[in-house]
Amino acid sequence: MATINDIVLVHVDNKPGFYARIDDITPDAKPGWWQVRLLVFTFPLQVFTWILDEFQLEYAPFTMGGTPIQLEPVVSPLEEERQQQEQQEKEERKRTRQEGGNPKVVSLADRRKK
Repeated sequence: MATINDIVLVHVDNKPGFYARIDDITPDAKPGWWQVRLLVFTFPLQVFTWILDEFQLEYAPFTMGGTPIQLEPVVSPLEEERQQQEQQEKEERKRTRQEGGNPKVVSLADRRKK
């Protein structure tokens, strides 16, 4: 779900339209709907306030005046790389546990007793 300070790519009519930062999300008078303030990265900068429901904040497509619109999260390539690396490490730890590959701990005190 989109949150404050997220950068999004707004698709307009199924084509990339513009980038924006989510500046604020406040509840609307209508339950389940939110007033979303976007700082639109155009020249000059613009501020839009859209009223969106939770599904639209979860990047589901919707229409405005019959025009298809969809928010898409923008993720830094560095962040994507970090997430992939964390996922690989997590899978490696899981595989090690499943194979019983946990290293055996040998007590040096027990070895001296023998």
